[in-house]
Amino acid sequence: MSLSPAKQKFVDLASEMYGVGETLDKEMVIAVCETNHVGWPSWFLRAPYRVERGQFKLPVEGESITPIISRPKVKEAVEETQAVMAYHNPTESLVPSKDPLYVPFGHFNDIYSIVKSGRYYPAFVTGLSGNGKTFMIEQACAKAKREFFRVNITVETDEDDLLGHYALIDGNTVWQDGPVVKAMERGAVLLLDEIDLASSKIMCLQPVLEGNGVFLKKVNRFVAPSKGFTVLATANTKGKGSEDGRFIGTNILNEAFLERFPITVEQEYPSMSVERKILDKVFASLDVEAGDFSERLVTWADIIRKTFYEGGIDEIIATRRLVHIANAYAIFGDRKKAIEMCIARFDEDTKTSFLDLYSKVDEEVSNAMADEAGVENEIKSDDADDLTPF
Repeated sequence: MSLSPAKQKFVDLASEMYGVGETLDKEMVIAVCETNHVGWPSWFLRAPYRVERGQFKLPVEGESITPIISRPKVKEAVEETQAVMAYHNPTESLVPSKDPLYVPFGHFNDIYSIVKSGRYYPAFVTGLSGNGKTFMIEQACAKAKREFFRVNITVETDEDDLLGHYALIDGNTVWQDGPVVKAMERGAVLLLDEIDLASSKIMCLQPVLEGNGVFLKKVNRFVAPSKGFTVLATANTKGKGSEDGRFIGTNILNEAFLERFPITVEQEYPSMSVERKILDKVFASLDVEAGDFSERLVTWADIIRKTFYEGGIDEIIATRRLVHIANAYAIFGDRKKAIEMCIARFDEDTKTSFLDLYSKVDEEVSNAMADEAGVENEIKSDDADDLTPF
């Protein structure tokens, strides 16, 4: 029986492992593929090599194979579905690009130190929505030139999503490594984004969070973390749920799971000076002459946040929403309209009070600027008088 070079290669490799002319089961076939990094031999799972259910005989030159003739049942036919081992080893770099709009603040240097160290040191980053948690981690990886995998967690996220699963591709059932496995093998930084949305299914990551490898039961394969691999997680809560109902859908995470994170980093909103820099960069990137709009937006947002922290209101203006307003202004060219459209998701009373507050801030900033201009003119006038000869 003449075989193609690719088929003969598989037969030779399998013969070296188990002996010439031996009969293999699927687990043994998987081991041959995994050990030698060769594609799954779908041809080997069919006649004449399939001698009986789940048994496949290696061909020997000069010998014929006599299969056991039987009428396949439906269950057997399903089990004959081809299983192809897919080895995902991309050569492209997964290091994120440096974003010129990013302004470091808060715990950026701490996260950068962890990422740059190359050590396995999980960190849990918590904070209110829209304050740059994910962006900070991405840009820390960019600065440290570290490969970065981001996984968005939901209540439906399970072991198949994280570690790997079989998928139907071109009529073949193909094994695909999950992002956790890919990050482990590449020694990359793994971000579990919005981890407090997870269910108990996330517990499959326990060994990973201990710095150990993980066993993939479905393909009988153990994956050990490569040097440099680490895990970071972001959340709007500290894994204890949302008591005020602000973050609906967040869950109480298992205490043993949370204990796997040595440190918890609380990210606040940036200071007013940093936030002005952020908005100035955004306006510059949009080629918009915004004048003092950044100053007014930051002052407005700061007053709202202070009131929110004191329990006076239920809504807050995040840095991300200020960036939304900047983009809206670049499109519509109207400050009030940009603000109104970007806060329209709030209830009518909140929206009205926020708009009224901005009008007051706008007026106060204008008056302050006018006063400053008057003082400057007065100083210049006095200086001119001093220079006038008697």
